[in-house]
Amino acid sequence: MTLECINPKDLPTPQTYSQVVVATGTRWVFVAGQEPEDVHGNLVGRGDLATQAHQVFANLGRALTAVGAVPKQVAKITIYVVNYDRDEHLPIIEAARVTVFGDHKPVDTLLGVATLSPGYLIEVDAIAIIDG
Repeated sequence: MTLECINPKDLPTPQTYSQVVVATGTRWVFVAGQEPEDVHGNLVGRGDLATQAHQVFANLGRALTAVGAVPKQVAKITIYVVNYDRDEHLPIIEAARVTVFGDHKPVDTLLGVATLSPGYLIEVDAIAIIDG
């Protein structure tokens, strides 16, 4: 599996994601939206975006591990945030994201949404490309 992360010179260079990812591999892995829940399905961090963000990215890492994938094989993530405010929320999300992805920067889309499940503030899904 190969991912080539590209930031074209005529586009801004983001700090935590790439503008373009070219993926080569034999298996596509689609990870459902991961919610801020513990292993028993209980909401973690009610009202606390930072705690919920860490939980969803940790859950994403667990889902990848379950199929033999690792975060560096993720080509794209989509992040859904309730009542998204870039200045307030983006640093919190990026801090949680880096705990799973480190310096790997998959393409991302971040969407502000009106609501998720009651009390849930963030959800993240992913697409990974792996060999085998």
